[in-house]
Amino acid sequence: MIRLLALLVSLCAALTLAFAPQRLAADPTDIAAASRSVVRVVLISRSGGEVQLIGHGSGFAVAPDLVVTNAHVIAPMADNPDMRVGVVPSQGKSGYFAKVVAYSPRNDLALLRLSEKGNLTPATLFTGAVTDGEDVYAVGYPGNVDQAQGLDPSDLMSPTVPVKSRGAVSAGRSSKGFETILHTAQLSTGNSGGPLLDSCGRVIGANSFGTASNSAADSEFYFAVSMREIARFLIGAKVTPRTTGEPCRSIAELDALERERQAGARAQSEELQRAAAARQDAALQEANRQAVLEVIAGRENHMAFAGLALLLAALAGGASLWLGQQRRRKERKLALVAAGLCLVLAPIAWFTRPSISEIDSRAQALVAAADATPSAAASEPAPASTPPLICVFNPQRSRVTVSETADVPLSFAPDGCVNGKTQYGLGADGWARVLAPNGEDAVTVATFDPESRTYRQDRYLLDLDTMGRVRAERARYPAPACGAGEAEARRLADSQAAIRALLPDTPNERLVYDCHPAQ
Repeated sequence: MIRLLALLVSLCAALTLAFAPQRLAADPTDIAAASRSVVRVVLISRSGGEVQLIGHGSGFAVAPDLVVTNAHVIAPMADNPDMRVGVVPSQGKSGYFAKVVAYSPRNDLALLRLSEKGNLTPATLFTGAVTDGEDVYAVGYPGNVDQAQGLDPSDLMSPTVPVKSRGAVSAGRSSKGFETILHTAQLSTGNSGGPLLDSCGRVIGANSFGTASNSAADSEFYFAVSMREIARFLIGAKVTPRTTGEPCRSIAELDALERERQAGARAQSEELQRAAAARQDAALQEANRQAVLEVIAGRENHMAFAGLALLLAALAGGASLWLGQQRRRKERKLALVAAGLCLVLAPIAWFTRPSISEIDSRAQALVAAADATPSAAASEPAPASTPPLICVFNPQRSRVTVSETADVPLSFAPDGCVNGKTQYGLGADGWARVLAPNGEDAVTVATFDPESRTYRQDRYLLDLDTMGRVRAERARYPAPACGAGEAEARRLADSQAAIRALLPDTPNERLVYDCHPAQ
């Protein structure tokens, strides 16, 4: 009995674990991709012809030339007109000077604009709700890490990979001065102004300050300026950042849902096939019944006609004898002709009666005649290419971290030419094209399925070194022009395989679009 109870308890525990909600773990590539938008904000002063580093914090780009940071990071500039602010990106070769274009000490926010031409990678701001207990990631440049590495001031003014720390949100405890997010992702001096990220790498706040305590036994907590405060601040500065409200979902979750969807589609297709087979069987049975009735009726009609012909032949023969006795030769001759004709028709009617073996062939013919009903669509020739399409974003099948999701106009030719200018490669997985625009630090693998009219983009947000290798590989195999033929389309697919080998196992984003004819 005790053993049985123990077994039941173990089973209940296993079921509880199996069906308990799982926390979404961040993909390291998402946090790394988001880190491209993080910058070090440095305060520089010239004294006696020498450049001195006065202090530094962190920030994140909201446009190629705009950076959000904390107001207290640049506050020392108010007391020193000779002090300048610089922005050092996480990758590249050098930093940029900047100027302050918006300053709000009330909620500890400031906006910097590059004084020089730059091309920072903008972060994506998440406008949805932040949930209690949610995993978050602080990204920035903590000074204690710099000191531990032995970095000197010149190192701090060179592009450096930012530091990431992980924690959780504790909802419901905001500061009184302005709306904040309380969390446990470790911060240090120098993290101020850096972003607080969700599990998909979207900015949910700007790290500002931490708790203070005289006891080493107290745990440390940290506050980030909320997205609501940041949004109002940027609206006031007339800045429109990149935003998204899409939920954070993992590629593994999407793959599992896609497998379920495909299994459901297969089950539906099989059910439709079974229903079609059942209808076909029912139609065949009805046709067989009709054929049996037709054959039996035909046989009966032929036999009745043969019997009638014999009867008429006998009557005509008897009439000819009687007419002969009456010496009515002309009528007798007609009677003999009629009797002979009836004698000829009787065996013809008998031997031409339908055979029992014709039932199956007649049933098949009836079914074929029903299936061969012509339709207007079938009589029209197939179009040379799909009509112009509008592809609409499907959020249920997608994962979005930074990209926009506007409708995509698309036309597709049977030879894989898209929009009349971009040739897709034809591989084992269908039509695809690897795109690596020079102005983006991202690679897109675009695919189109003409049968389901599904357009998909798998996007990989990469660092500069990986992008350089991708572009070098792409330059080795120039893409053919549209209309080059199937052999060139297959060669393009083979060359793209070498580029795909340089990409991570899973993309950062998957954007799926359902396409339909444009109105």
